Amino acid sequence: MTQPLPAPFRQPARLLAWLVTVVALMTCLAARAEIAETTTAVDKVVSPRVSPHDDRDYRALTLDNGLSVLLVSDPQADQAAASLNVGVGSAQDPQDLAGLAHFLEHMLFLGTDAYPEPDAYQAYLSRHGGSHNAFTAPQDSNYFFDIEPAALPGALDRFSRFFIAPLFNADRLESERNVVHSEYQARLLDDGRRAQDVLNQLLNPDHPTTDFSVGSRATLADRPEGEPSLRERVIRFYKQHYGANVMHLAVVAPQPLDELEEMVTERFAEIPDRDLSRPVIKTPLVVKKTLPRAAEMQSVRDSQRVSFLFPIADPEQAYRYKPADYLAQLIGHEGEGSLLAVLREAGWADGLSAGVTRNDGRHALFAVDISLTPAGAKRIAEIQASLFAAIELIRTDGLAPWRYAEQARLADQQFRFQQHGSPLNDAMRLSMNLARYPLEDVNIAPYLMEGFDREQIMRWLDDLRPGRLLRLYSGPEVEGDKVSPWFDAPWREVAAKSDAEPLAGLALPEPNPYIAEDLALLDVEDADPVKRIETPGASVWHKADSTFDTPKVEWRFSLQNPAASQQAREAALSRLLADWLGDSLNATLYPARLAGHEFEAYAHARGITLSFSGWRDRQERLIARVLDQLQHGEIDAASFDRVRYRLQREWRNAPQDPLYRQAHRTLSEALVRPQWPSDALLEASKTLDVEDLRDFRTRMLANLHLEAMAVGNLDAALAKHEARLVIEALSPSLAEDKIADLVPLQAEDLPTLTPATTRQESLVLRYLQGPDRSLDSQARLAVLGQLLKTPFYQRLRTEQQLGYVVNASYSPMLDAPGISLLVQSPDTASETIQARIDAFLDDFTKRLATLDDAELAPYRQAVHDSLMQRDTSLAGRTNRLWHALAYGDTAFDRHRRLAERALAVTANELRESWSALRHDAVVNVTFDPGDTPSDVLDLSRKLTPLPKGAE
Repeated sequence: MTQPLPAPFRQPARLLAWLVTVVALMTCLAARAEIAETTTAVDKVVSPRVSPHDDRDYRALTLDNGLSVLLVSDPQADQAAASLNVGVGSAQDPQDLAGLAHFLEHMLFLGTDAYPEPDAYQAYLSRHGGSHNAFTAPQDSNYFFDIEPAALPGALDRFSRFFIAPLFNADRLESERNVVHSEYQARLLDDGRRAQDVLNQLLNPDHPTTDFSVGSRATLADRPEGEPSLRERVIRFYKQHYGANVMHLAVVAPQPLDELEEMVTERFAEIPDRDLSRPVIKTPLVVKKTLPRAAEMQSVRDSQRVSFLFPIADPEQAYRYKPADYLAQLIGHEGEGSLLAVLREAGWADGLSAGVTRNDGRHALFAVDISLTPAGAKRIAEIQASLFAAIELIRTDGLAPWRYAEQARLADQQFRFQQHGSPLNDAMRLSMNLARYPLEDVNIAPYLMEGFDREQIMRWLDDLRPGRLLRLYSGPEVEGDKVSPWFDAPWREVAAKSDAEPLAGLALPEPNPYIAEDLALLDVEDADPVKRIETPGASVWHKADSTFDTPKVEWRFSLQNPAASQQAREAALSRLLADWLGDSLNATLYPARLAGHEFEAYAHARGITLSFSGWRDRQERLIARVLDQLQHGEIDAASFDRVRYRLQREWRNAPQDPLYRQAHRTLSEALVRPQWPSDALLEASKTLDVEDLRDFRTRMLANLHLEAMAVGNLDAALAKHEARLVIEALSPSLAEDKIADLVPLQAEDLPTLTPATTRQESLVLRYLQGPDRSLDSQARLAVLGQLLKTPFYQRLRTEQQLGYVVNASYSPMLDAPGISLLVQSPDTASETIQARIDAFLDDFTKRLATLDDAELAPYRQAVHDSLMQRDTSLAGRTNRLWHALAYGDTAFDRHRRLAERALAVTANELRESWSALRHDAVVNVTFDPGDTPSDVLDLSRKLTPLPKGAE
């Protein structure tokens, strides 16, 4: 269960800030409404507005108890999903029980009247290939799951009882309080949380979102004698705030609407109608008489940032016109003459975003967040002056109907060609949208721009003035005279006013030349990718694909060189070249990004991949521009220094990443070749200069093998034409067999590994590696991972409370099968964790001894269904096929064959594999504060490749 804190709007896109904060990864749903027939529910008479290419059926219901329901029947969906949003969150926590809403969210999972076992819900989902989670936000608590469609009725049975008759087991209060505390402890060194903690000290202390929201042992401690107990307070909060008429349920599944309606009305009609309404926050977010105001805080990471914040009216009620988003687009623009471009040219910044954050329905903050270089950290006054100069430029020359019309046109293109996300993402997004928008707008709200209104935009623009500024700078060098109350961040107040002069060269964006004109859908389709071109130095694969009803194309070009990562120096240069390419084109290609064309260059063990995603129309000119820059663009000292600093900052900060991520990274560095740890890359980069990068580019491009793939709405002729342009430009001549494969290593006799970390938690990651890379071994371990997942979580997290981060899963490295068992704890030593894992595995051995094939069947089916899940986006499909090609799966059917093997796994085969799996090739990654890190590369030098095994 997660509990996100609001963060500044990171993209200058049109999604409202609450959507970005909570469900940033979520794709937008298109739907066709269908009005329900007369039932026990009250029908809605309004239909959602939908994109032209949607063929799903919708039905909106209001049950007799007041519960709002939206049903989506998607016959193509291979998972069913549901999400229920409750209109209450941490902002409603009692003053004497900070974190109560979050604690309640945890307690709901631990048993109900009909399903009293603490793992009844999770175990059912796990048996049927499902997943679940929840989050508590300031004004929302959202619960969600997905599952194989046939098991949806049973999942809804268990899910609905959370909101009807939870047990709030008294014997689980202490364990779940410990889990919440572990979650809090795991985030103490998160700079985003620390910044919010400091920002809360600058906002109105009477505003309910400025309180501590996660909860801890201290804030959720037992109540003094004579007062209601903690359990009584949980139940009181539940009854005060959980009622059907502040809940919104969305279900997305392949079943027909009538069947879905029957499932929902039968199971959710018992939710009490407590005549509740969504809480309204009237208290201002900022005490305006205290402005302008500025503060500095000490960051944990080697990163320097400044946020300029302005109190504004929450623009949510103006969602049809997007006045704040219009301004965010102009301030957050990254093209020529933009604020970011001018700051980058001065060497002061390497990133900027603008948008709305901390909105509560009435109040919000408009945030401009800038990532600084060390030189920029010393120029806050000039940066502030430049920001206000950019705002003044918008005020005098930026409020033009044509600019608004261009933004509206791009938004309309995105809406017209929406791609359905996963059922789970759609259900979550819909349940939250239902709580905020009229039913007819739940799909289109993020895209609406219904007309240019200068006076309306000016109301928000007038709030972006120096006298209303709230500024927060963070950097590792800050020494504070105060400490934030919950995340222990040193901070201090400083002067907010500035008399500095702004930088010159600011300009508003020109009309966008990359907006697609030809959006016709071609009637082309291939079952699998086909090799269209093969030369001694290149191979090009293409799959014509119209299944997503969008005239978009995904291109991947892998520029492979045998020396790209054989040494840490070359690996660092590959990263530098890839990042320089993106950095040098940032201003030039930013209009293309706004128009729906994405480009990314990334380094890997074989070289550099150029990834293009966007409309078929005008994509060719983007590819040509990138290739020209790669071959002929000037690599100047300023751009080299900027990119090297950014990469070195990333590598220096690696020891501060979440500990569980560092553990997995350490394991991968030991078991996959070639691969280089962050400290090796950092050390290698220190001796590099701009001439080294220029020389590497020449050597890299002179000795290439090219592997390419196109997937999307383009025919074979256009695919071959665009591929030949790339081949002609790069002249690849190196044969494929000159490029080394990535190699997973055999994990026998590897000593305990210790990550190089600055974290203060303890951790154990135990990795059980399979005997070979065969499909049989992969299938057996995948089924074992499915069996282990729920009982491991239940035992070590729920019952033993060892930590917040606890999981067991199938974790292949490339095509080498393995199972990882991980526990990260704030206060339990690794030796104790090891003993608990041993005891669990001993008990699992006993369970395995009595397991029969009938009991195993749903777990096998869950693995099969997971492997065979449909692609929910064109990019997702492309990435799956691209990864298959990287593993040599030119028939693109390995996942199907693996799924078939999983169905055939027997209980006896698992028993035969288990003993060797537990003891023969086991790697332990452990850490306790103060431990000395391992030399991972040295320890793994003697390892040999893991055999492929018989297919």
